[in-house]
Amino acid sequence: MPTEVAPLRRKPVQQRSAQRVERMLESCAQLIDEVGYDGLTTTLIAERAGVAVGSLYQFFPDKRAVVQELTLRNLDRFVQTVSERLDRIELAHWWDAVDTVFDVYLGMHREIPAFSKLHFGDVVDLRLLHETKDNNAVIAEKLTNLISDRFGMPPGELELPLSVAVEAADAVLHLAFRRAPEGDQTLVNEARELVRGYLSSRISEDQPKDLPAPR
Repeated sequence: MPTEVAPLRRKPVQQRSAQRVERMLESCAQLIDEVGYDGLTTTLIAERAGVAVGSLYQFFPDKRAVVQELTLRNLDRFVQTVSERLDRIELAHWWDAVDTVFDVYLGMHREIPAFSKLHFGDVVDLRLLHETKDNNAVIAEKLTNLISDRFGMPPGELELPLSVAVEAADAVLHLAFRRAPEGDQTLVNEARELVRGYLSSRISEDQPKDLPAPR
């Protein structure tokens, strides 16, 4: 079944309501780290957030919707952080952008509550981020747009290679974080080399010397 793209039943208008929703999301993330998605309930979320369960249902129909909103916000944070870092660094080659994506993804695994267990939602639903696209397809599309914008490369040249690279890196990084809470460094390095080798064979090395200035 296709997922809903707007997990919130209604958007909080008043500051107090917005703060309650934020507490629910923060509590959800904490509980996922403690009991996992299967052990999560709306009652637990409400109790941790210090709100009545009826208040939670005003905004979310079920626990899946809470997790979906949390994951969508993590996606926005991921894309924004990558974009900001690309604006700050000197990009000599497309690989610099890909390496930045790795660093941001690893940082979120290590620093953002529940991210290491949820990733971008696959544990809940392979189409949690979009009605018709797999979660990894959404990630690949956003990375294609970011790299295309900054390097002046045709999106059509990037779409397939980045889709394959995202799938491959995702599988190896999942293994790395199953092996060690902080990510097995040997496997992280292997994921980087795998992606670098593959993309180097698929994306032209003839990049412009003068790259567009960061926006």
